[in-house]
Amino acid sequence: MMTFLPKHMRIWVLICAFVFVSAVADAEVARYDIDPEHTTVGFSAVHMLVSNVQGQFKVFSGLIEMDPEAKTVNRAEVTIKTWSINTNHHQRDAHLRSPDFLDVDKYPTMTYKLKSYRKTDNHETAVGDLTLHGVTKEVTLVGNLIGVTKDPTGNIRAGFKLEGKINRRDFNVNFSATLDNGGMIVSDEIIIKIDMECIKAKTASQ
Repeated sequence: MMTFLPKHMRIWVLICAFVFVSAVADAEVARYDIDPEHTTVGFSAVHMLVSNVQGQFKVFSGLIEMDPEAKTVNRAEVTIKTWSINTNHHQRDAHLRSPDFLDVDKYPTMTYKLKSYRKTDNHETAVGDLTLHGVTKEVTLVGNLIGVTKDPTGNIRAGFKLEGKINRRDFNVNFSATLDNGGMIVSDEIIIKIDMECIKAKTASQ
């Protein structure tokens, strides 16, 4: 078909084809490893009906397989060491590690494995299986891919902000203590807040 086009038109067709192929090659699915030094896996719970206690898990690892330009994610897996919980209060943290809550000697890790990921105009939604305290339940996280950049050492970095919530009793974390007015000392609902930075993995040729 191109032989019937004028020479200048054939050149433009070839240029457009080259640009298209280059764009497709650049927009690829790649593995990104979570950078623990620039990631916070946080949570909060209501304490005695009057305040929110903030905490985080300090030790974790994970990966994401994604195309950040298209905002598509094919795979995501995270493993969190439950014993690394930190609420900035030694006595409370010891209680949270005990069989009343996380029972970290019996369940030293929790995991999250992505099942689906979709984007809308305003946010992205991740649905995955959270395994905690020996129980696996589907948990939804909503947030945004903030952006992608190259750092001074040449690494490609991507950032996410995600939030969700769980009911701890769904995972058989059933510690219950009440106030004189009948309110819970620790809420059943736990809010999840994640600020995550990940680094594109190097290929064999890099």
